[in-house]
Amino acid sequence: MAAIHEVSVLSKKVINEVERAVVGKRGLLEMVMAAALAGGHVLFEDFPGLGKTLIARSFATALGLDFKRIQFTPDLLPGDITGGYIFNRSKNKFEMRKGPVFANILLADEINRASPKTQSALLEAMQEKQVTLEGETLILPDPFIVLATQNPIEYEGTFPLPEAQLDRFMVKLSVGYPNADEETEILRRRRERMRDEVLLQQILKPKQLPALREIVETVHVDADIESYIAAVVHATRQDRRVSVGASPRGSLAFLKMARANAALDGRDYVIPDDVKRFAAPVLSHRLILQPEYWMSQTVAGDVIRDVMEKTPVPVISPSPQHRSQNWERGKG
Repeated sequence: MAAIHEVSVLSKKVINEVERAVVGKRGLLEMVMAAALAGGHVLFEDFPGLGKTLIARSFATALGLDFKRIQFTPDLLPGDITGGYIFNRSKNKFEMRKGPVFANILLADEINRASPKTQSALLEAMQEKQVTLEGETLILPDPFIVLATQNPIEYEGTFPLPEAQLDRFMVKLSVGYPNADEETEILRRRRERMRDEVLLQQILKPKQLPALREIVETVHVDADIESYIAAVVHATRQDRRVSVGASPRGSLAFLKMARANAALDGRDYVIPDDVKRFAAPVLSHRLILQPEYWMSQTVAGDVIRDVMEKTPVPVISPSPQHRSQNWERGKG
């Protein structure tokens, strides 16, 4: 438990530091931190100006990681992401110029504005954590996290992400507008610091996040929890409104995010609520609806809600190593 307690304490310090820049989004920041602990990529889908770039940059600073940003546009080429070999006239030979993908945290801003060919340049990087250039395989830095953004209302001049790439994002999140009090707090902080930039402190050393991830891998997952996750994902494939349900990668995303959430709470075991919390973030971008529902903005959410309500929630019996702890029972 001491190691799990360390994960919880350090993660909350990171979130508290990011909150100095991002006002009123504690729950969202916890999900981003959980994704970082789970080793996953995050897709932000929301309106412009809500702080998506600020969140990515702030996490990079607090986590002590290298940060690069790519503005995706229709004329962006795959080599602009991965880099390539450039001929050096003075040395009369080709030299490798690494692209911005060689960073710990890569912000792919407005990712759906680039062509499918350019978007595909990220596929190998996101899944295999490597890039192949001219037949040479180059390993990306560890950790490697892609934080991508896309605008849900502007479709002119955009290229929707293919299902294969969407599936590589562990979660899809929305930032949402601040309420009136939060927006007032944003204005007050900006007035008092007399500059746009918020100067944040580094909380973790670069090698600490991989170490925390190893600890998260020790979080206990009961067999009934695994069956619950499988039942939820399987139910998405049976719903009549869904053409293609969530893949096994979605099941793995549930498992990883639930473990990370338990560690954030200081627990070394997973409870059903850890799974429930990430139902929409894990499933929403993995469901392909039947054609008659394509124009609806609410059907995917209805499917997820119905699946979670109809799937029986397990009542977990404490294992011997947790018998002295107060286990939270599953709620129907």
